[in-house]
Amino acid sequence: MSIILAIESSCDDTSAAIIKNGIALSNVTATQKIHEKYGGVVPEVASRKHQTNIIPVVKAALDEAGVNQKELSAIAVTRGPGLLGSLIVGVSFAKALALSLNIPIIEVNHMMAHVLAHFAEDPKPKFPFLCLTVSGGHTQIVKISSPSEMEILGTTIDDAAGEAFDKTGKIMGLKYPAGPEMDKLAQKGKPIFKFTEPKIDGLNFSFSGLKTSILYFLKAQLKENPNFIDENLEDICASVQDRIVSILMNKLKKASNITGINEIAIAGGVSANSGLRSTLESTGIIENWNTYIPAFQYCTDNAAMIGIAAHYKFDAKDFSDLSMVPDARMKI
Repeated sequence: MSIILAIESSCDDTSAAIIKNGIALSNVTATQKIHEKYGGVVPEVASRKHQTNIIPVVKAALDEAGVNQKELSAIAVTRGPGLLGSLIVGVSFAKALALSLNIPIIEVNHMMAHVLAHFAEDPKPKFPFLCLTVSGGHTQIVKISSPSEMEILGTTIDDAAGEAFDKTGKIMGLKYPAGPEMDKLAQKGKPIFKFTEPKIDGLNFSFSGLKTSILYFLKAQLKENPNFIDENLEDICASVQDRIVSILMNKLKKASNITGINEIAIAGGVSANSGLRSTLESTGIIENWNTYIPAFQYCTDNAAMIGIAAHYKFDAKDFSDLSMVPDARMKI
């Protein structure tokens, strides 16, 4: 039996969870609203907020699960990738607590944890499976052969899909993070404006050119009609979302054809997008895929996914020592 306290602090969300034998008993997250006024995450502000939030969040996770610190079997923590200052807060806290309780510490790769969030509840994908992992900082297609064997088949060569959503929304005057708001507006609009899909070989992605083309399109339209964005906001959002989702799905179909794998999952913050979720389901029917979409609480950064990944490491006795340091550029 294992009871693991998991801690996630890779960006601007401070989260803690209790995982007992691979089941999440609690999953508590404190979100930093202060970054909205800056239009993006300010690293120094984020790390200071983590220092304020981490103790109350951990206490809330323990209380909600009805677990005492002395019952813990291990402490799991995100080692990377992420913002270095934010990671330092989580790793330092986890190491200190593990040392004081004389229990093992387990380092977890943030991106691997997003993938393994699918094992928090049923139905679970069968190995091997492909996972499209999309967030504000990453866009990857990963082949997963086991909880510890993952291979990146394709990744973004510049910007991530989530960044394309947020930056486009910022251009149109939407608050940060703009992605969720664009999703809501897109559901009321129609994809009547067309944007070109970048021609990138293989399974890699590029969203920098798409962002530029959207910017030039909006500038040209505003010259003709200064109220163009206000009058067409819902349709613009629907059009941008339609193109981003089609880019993601076209690469995912290509990956499935190349590998012959029809167990297909999505993960990461952008996996909460309604357009991506519905398109995966409809594409899965056409392509004869078994598709897996995480519950909303496991899409964005959260400690439960860190704990699920740590559960498999605990069973394998894959522990870290107290000399472990954060790795902001950690790879799968």
